[in-house]
Amino acid sequence: MESPSEETLVAAQLRGLPLYIHTNLRLRDASLNPASPVLRLTRAGETAWGALPGDDWAVFQHNHTTYEPVEWAQRNTQDYPSDSGGQVQLPLTTVLQDHGHFDGIQRVLFGSNLRFWLHRLLFLDALSYLSHGQLSLNLERMILVDIDDIFVGERGTRLRPDDVQALIATQRIIAAMVPGFRFNLGFSGKFYHHGEREENLGDDYLLRNVQEFNWFSHMWKHQQPHLYENLTLLMSEMQLNYAFAKEHNIPTDSGYSISPHHSGVYPAHEILYIAWKKIWNVKVTSTEEYPHLRPARLRRGFIHRDIMVLPRQTCGLFTHTMYIDRYPGGRDKLDESIQGGELFQTIVYNPINIFMTHMSNYGSDRLALYTFQSVIKFLQCWTNLKLSSAPPIQLAEMYFRLHPEEVDPVWGNPCDDPRHKKIWSKKKSCDSLPKFLVIGPQKTGTTALYTFLAMHSSITSNVPSPDTYEEIQFFNGNNYYRGLDWYMDFFPSDSSANSTAVTPQTRYMFEKSATYFDGEAVPKRAHALLPHAKIVSILISPAKRAYSWYQHQRAHGEGIANNYSFYQVITAGDSAPKALKDLRNRCLNPGKYAQHLEHWLAYYPAQQLHIIDGEQLRLNPVDVMNDLQRFLKIQPIFDYSNHLRFDAKKGFFCQVVSEKRNKCLGKSKGRQYPSMDERSAKLLQRYYLSHNTALVKLLKKLGSRPIPQWLKDDLSTGT
Repeated sequence: MESPSEETLVAAQLRGLPLYIHTNLRLRDASLNPASPVLRLTRAGETAWGALPGDDWAVFQHNHTTYEPVEWAQRNTQDYPSDSGGQVQLPLTTVLQDHGHFDGIQRVLFGSNLRFWLHRLLFLDALSYLSHGQLSLNLERMILVDIDDIFVGERGTRLRPDDVQALIATQRIIAAMVPGFRFNLGFSGKFYHHGEREENLGDDYLLRNVQEFNWFSHMWKHQQPHLYENLTLLMSEMQLNYAFAKEHNIPTDSGYSISPHHSGVYPAHEILYIAWKKIWNVKVTSTEEYPHLRPARLRRGFIHRDIMVLPRQTCGLFTHTMYIDRYPGGRDKLDESIQGGELFQTIVYNPINIFMTHMSNYGSDRLALYTFQSVIKFLQCWTNLKLSSAPPIQLAEMYFRLHPEEVDPVWGNPCDDPRHKKIWSKKKSCDSLPKFLVIGPQKTGTTALYTFLAMHSSITSNVPSPDTYEEIQFFNGNNYYRGLDWYMDFFPSDSSANSTAVTPQTRYMFEKSATYFDGEAVPKRAHALLPHAKIVSILISPAKRAYSWYQHQRAHGEGIANNYSFYQVITAGDSAPKALKDLRNRCLNPGKYAQHLEHWLAYYPAQQLHIIDGEQLRLNPVDVMNDLQRFLKIQPIFDYSNHLRFDAKKGFFCQVVSEKRNKCLGKSKGRQYPSMDERSAKLLQRYYLSHNTALVKLLKKLGSRPIPQWLKDDLSTGT
């Protein structure tokens, strides 16, 4: 091994500071300064023995009282044997605190990056210290260890009496370090006494010590619930496990359950949630699949049908990891995860940790017992975290107090994740999801567009809703909480397409909900489920749209609209009655077109957005529909010139039924209203001036979109 380079031996002074650094060093054996005020999460007193990662470490040398070491390390004498000479090596400063006495600026300087696990802890402490506690993690950590598949497993892989004894003994050791700790056992009663003689005795020993543990229901035969389409059958299977629990004095009131392979939890299989409630009164479950398995740090929770779904963590042990000599990477790999690696970091970063393990991890070499006892000891050696445990319901309540923003689920597309597709009903298909959305806003011509689209043989819309007619209104409002199954029920199956020549691949499914345009949560939700969908919007003069909405409400007998003039509505202050403010907002807010379009463009690329000039749709629908077909790349092209005709009586274009007969929209559409009063018109011109100006800029930025004449007129009148 060559000696250190000249650059290493010669210290470089940091400009303007009484501080020198040596670089490109290999180091080992890191330890902490117990007197450092930086330490908060990190606990001093131990040494991280062995070579530190990397060969490009920097160390600090100083001669001013502003500096105080936080971490030291030793030069790697195996790399530089000529440096040792049999003498005791002085520690080298690898993390340095600058109190700010020299230049008034407080700092914490690191001699290497965050590859070294201890630096990740110190980085968190540095953030806390330098922000005076404003950027600090709470030091309390909750740990729950689930043991899935109790009584499940092939002969030769199950628990024996001595394994159960070890489980109880280790639980007591961990409980002394983690108050309230008890292993949480998930059972499938069908497989009780399905092992070898010693394993069957192990089953009995578990049940004789049932009071030692917490228990939750798995599935009777370890079935995956998404394979069930019949609620009654699924409930009967759960009832068998419930009866088994009663027979063997297993508690049935935990309010917690885990689905095998997380099937039916996410993507949500609605009958699982219903059956859980009816049989087990489940209040909490957990899954590693929401929103995706990887990366683990992005797993989140949600609440669906009053069941709290918590993120579940893995610990590096799976059903097949029973022997240390067969562990992928061997003991060193497992210890790396425990000693500052993935498992250790998982607990450091997550206030609430629910870990998935399996019964097989507690027999054979008992890797789970070794893993959790070791990582808890390591946490106590190196951190000031306060570890404790609690039952699942209590953990769930704590979790959603910490993360109220996660209460609402975001339904993703099951076909975009192979793992999700495997645990999704085979009777469901992403081919039936919409390929484009007509998002509104209201009173711009969306119903006319819907009617024109329905004339195309390759285009299919959702079946009508009994409550909202042609609009599903899924992505905004309470319908979203009914789940993906509810949404997909509105779309025809393959057999009900408009034409036998139309296949799922060539059929263009769409839905129209005019309230989507300005719904705050809609773009995020729509993109999560339909990331490749095309988005179609219709715009008219926002002042005209506002007035049309007001008149629409009057025509439908809405009392608040009939009791106030349009001017009174649009000038209502924040002290006005709630109903009046709501009407004001529905008149005015959707017309802030640029603001809402930018929100959609934050999730969808511009090439997936098509903006229709609502005035052109009214005056020249054939050209508008041809443009839309080209945007959607629909084949075959439908010749609207032979199917649309201007109806002089109605004053707009209608569907041609015969040579002398048209089929037009109902009398509620295309009404002629009294002209807007001049005072309201001028107020709206001023109100929308900045919004219309922003819309022009947006349309120019998007390119290839002409500025509508109504927009030019509104701006010329408003200036």
